[in-house]
Order: sequence, then C-alpha cells, then structure tokens
Amino acid sequence: MSGEQKSKAKGEQIKGKLKEAAGRMTGNERVEAEGRAEQAKGDARDAKEKAKDVFKH
Repeated sequence: MSGEQKSKAKGEQIKGKLKEAAGRMTGNERVEAEGRAEQAKGDARDAKEKAKDVFKH
C-alpha cells in the first residue's frame, strides 16, 4: 500500500470519527452523518489500497 494513500485513508477515518463524536455531543445530526460518511470514505480508500497490494504480489 502506498504510504501516502494509507495515511490519507487513516486521516479520513480519524477525522470522520472525531466529526461523528462532535455531532453526537452537540446533537447535530448533520455533522454526525458527515463524520460517518468520511469514515466510510477512508474505509473504502483503505480497502482499495489493500486490494491493490494483493494483486501486486
């Protein structure tokens, strides 16, 4: 997995978790949903990079 893409995926996952927690704490459903979406985006990027690694070897 390329280091840049891996760190980007982890960053999106962490940012999403923080956003979701902030939305939950403030009762802001939109921010909470944005956080979940950002986590999903990070998960998808991570899965894509792992799949690329499998086919490289």
